[in-house]
Amino acid sequence: QVQLVESGGGLVQPGGSLRLSCAASGVNFSIYAMAWYRQAPGKQRELVSTITEGGSTDYVDSVKGRFTISRDNAKNTMYLQMNSLKPEDTAVYSCNKVPVGSLWPWGQGTQVTVSS
Repeated sequence: QVQLVESGGGLVQPGGSLRLSCAASGVNFSIYAMAWYRQAPGKQRELVSTITEGGSTDYVDSVKGRFTISRDNAKNTMYLQMNSLKPEDTAVYSCNKVPVGSLWPWGQGTQVTVSS
């Protein structure tokens, strides 16, 4: 059974930074394109960033130039470096495969709150 565990969230002031981690177990992580998603209160889950098996990346326009996705296949772990955070980045951040076919069971996510 695939298990995803996200960590690294917290409360940060506008302009601050956080680094999120996503640890995957029960799966050969390296052969999957992965993604970070976020869900703000009262909104639908949003695809934030993707990274292919080979390391090619993509971002939603609202985070381009501020967020950086990366992966360490040896550690079955994916990261999201978030800089210049804005209040509108406040959400629960989760990781999973890219949205092609069935997704794995969601982890608990990690809360990111950007507020002064």
